[in-house]
Amino acid sequence: MRVHFGSDHAGHELRLELMTMMTNEGHIPVDHGPAEYDADDDYPAFCIAAAQAVVDDPGSLGVVIGGSGNGEAIAANKVDGIRAALAWTEEAAELGRQHNDANVLSLSARLYPSDVAAAILRTFLATPFSGDERHIRRIGQLTAYERHRR
Repeated sequence: MRVHFGSDHAGHELRLELMTMMTNEGHIPVDHGPAEYDADDDYPAFCIAAAQAVVDDPGSLGVVIGGSGNGEAIAANKVDGIRAALAWTEEAAELGRQHNDANVLSLSARLYPSDVAAAILRTFLATPFSGDERHIRRIGQLTAYERHRR
């Protein structure tokens, strides 16, 4: 599976580590930056690029990473068609996929160790959307709002 990555400076190192892990596990990571560490960079451009790539690449998923993951999730969710889930546990990642058909995972580079982030990502990628009618209905409501802004 193709997995689109974007981060800020705080998530730079974890992004590179997770991309290597993804390659080793047979996935195709796509890097949307930043290309190098810059303590003054701004996350929105990188996270929006990763999120837009998910929309433009059906069947792919995305990962955005920052200090807390909050701003990165907000940035990704500005892209129509994105449902970014901020997950601090494997269970949160699983529920984001099962209930919300989340297509972008937002991770923190500062609030848990990288092995926990890796486990959260693996869970996110391995969990399918449940397809339950109530979840389809709710996602439809969000999609309708995106399209019509009402």
